[in-house]
Amino acid sequence: METNLVIEGFKFMVLGMGTVFTFLIIMIVCMNFMSNIIHKYFPEPQANADVPSSTQKDNKKIVAAITAAIAHHRRQG
Repeated sequence: METNLVIEGFKFMVLGMGTVFTFLIIMIVCMNFMSNIIHKYFPEPQANADVPSSTQKDNKKIVAAITAAIAHHRRQG
């Protein structure tokens, strides 16, 4: 009788793990499909390598502000 319970438990374990595995595979396939659709209809804009973008200029300003704040803080301390 006890062996039968072990076999039943094993069957339920395989069924549950198989269900989760199948769900995850379907979810990954759907996410890849949606990603391909998004990239097809909404491609990322390509930045020109010769001209620095505004984000690079903004980053330089941010770095300068952080550096000034750190220097000011060290003088105060």
